[in-house]
Amino acid sequence: MISYPKREAIALLLLACSGNNEVADAFALSPQPHRTLASTSLAAEGFAPAVVKERPTKKITKVNGESSIDALSADEAKCALIDLIPRMTGEDEDYRAVESYINLLEDKYSPVQTIDFLNLAMAGEWQLLFSTNLMGRPHKKLRLRELVQKVEADGFNGTLTNLAQWDYAEDGETFDANGKFSVKCSYSINQGARMVVDLNDHEMRPAKGSKIPEDVPGLVGLLHWAIPKEIFDPNGHAMDTTYLDADLRIVRLTGPNHEGVRNVFMRKGSLEISPM
Repeated sequence: MISYPKREAIALLLLACSGNNEVADAFALSPQPHRTLASTSLAAEGFAPAVVKERPTKKITKVNGESSIDALSADEAKCALIDLIPRMTGEDEDYRAVESYINLLEDKYSPVQTIDFLNLAMAGEWQLLFSTNLMGRPHKKLRLRELVQKVEADGFNGTLTNLAQWDYAEDGETFDANGKFSVKCSYSINQGARMVVDLNDHEMRPAKGSKIPEDVPGLVGLLHWAIPKEIFDPNGHAMDTTYLDADLRIVRLTGPNHEGVRNVFMRKGSLEISPM
C-alpha cells in the first residue's frame, strides 16, 4: 500500500512540445549528487491543462458515504486514474482517490513472466503524469513543457534517459532560451522486474536558434528544483515495475532516499495535450 504525505504529491501536467525542435551542439554537465517537479497547485505557472483522449468511464457509486473503488476492475481503475490526474485541484480527496486507484492496480497486476515480454512492454517513451515526490516550487523564470522517460532494453540490461524540455526567461519576462535537459542512465535487471539504475551523465542541449543563457548553473539549479529528485538523479536506486500495460506504467522506487515513491507514466502519444 502507498500513503502520500499531505500536499506533497501533485499531478504533473505537462505541455507537449509543438513541432520537432532542431538542436545545437550539446555541452555536458558533470553528474552531481542528489537533486530534486514541484509541490504546488495545478494552476502553477508553466503548466497547462491536459486533454485526455475520450475513454469510457464508470461512475463510482458510494457505499456508506465512501467510494466503492475496491469494487472496480483494473481497467475501470485505470480509466478513473487517468481521468482524475489532469483534473486534480489539490484537494485531499483527490490524493486519497489516486492512492486507492494505484493500490488497486498494483494489487490486481500480474507481473510479466519473461524478460522478453517485459522488455517489449516497457521499451519506448513514457510521459510522466504524476509523482509522489514533487517537493519544489515553480519559478517564474522556468517552464517545463514535457518530462519523458525513454527506455531502451537489451536483455537484462538497457539504457534509461529522462528528458525535460524547458523554456527559460533569464530576465524574468521573455522566454527566449529553450532546449532539452537529459539525464542519461544505464540499468540492469537482477530480481524480477527490478531495474537497478546507475547515473551516467547530465546533458544540457539548447535548441537551434535559442539564446544561450549567461547563467547556465542558475538554469541547472532551477531544473534541479523543478524536476523530481528520483528523475534528476536516480543513481543508487532501483525501480520496481508495479503495473504495466500497453499505455500505462507505474513504478515504485526503492533505495536510500526515495523508498516507496511512485511515478505514474503514460506512453507518449496516448494523451492529447492542449497548450495554454
